[in-house]
Parts: sequence; structure tokens; C-alpha cells
Amino acid sequence: MAGVAEYIKESYIELTQKVTWPTWRELQSSAVLVLVAAIIIALVIVGMDQIIHYLLDIFYHSLT
Repeated sequence: MAGVAEYIKESYIELTQKVTWPTWRELQSSAVLVLVAAIIIALVIVGMDQIIHYLLDIFYHSLT
């Protein structure tokens, strides 16, 4: 049980004294960057899906 208490104590010390937390401005900047990247990736996937749908539509209509 002493090992668990020591682990919790060391974790607390690390989180309060050794970790460099981002500022509010840095956090907002990172969040905006992630949001923009997610939107761009989503648009690329939607575009690829539309192209594949179009090509498969042409292929299946050519079979009939």
C-alpha cells in the first residue's frame, strides 16, 4: 500500500512542478488549428467519396 501512496505523491509533484501547462492563448490557438485540420480532412474525405460514388455510378450504369 505504501507503493500506491508514493506513486500518487510523485504523480502530484510531477503534475504541479514539472509539467509545463499551456497558456489560455496557446490552448485556443491549438484548438483552432485542430479544428481547421479536422475540417480540411473531412472535406478531402467527402470529395473522395463523391468521386468514387460518381465513378461507380458510371460503371454500374454501363453494365445495363
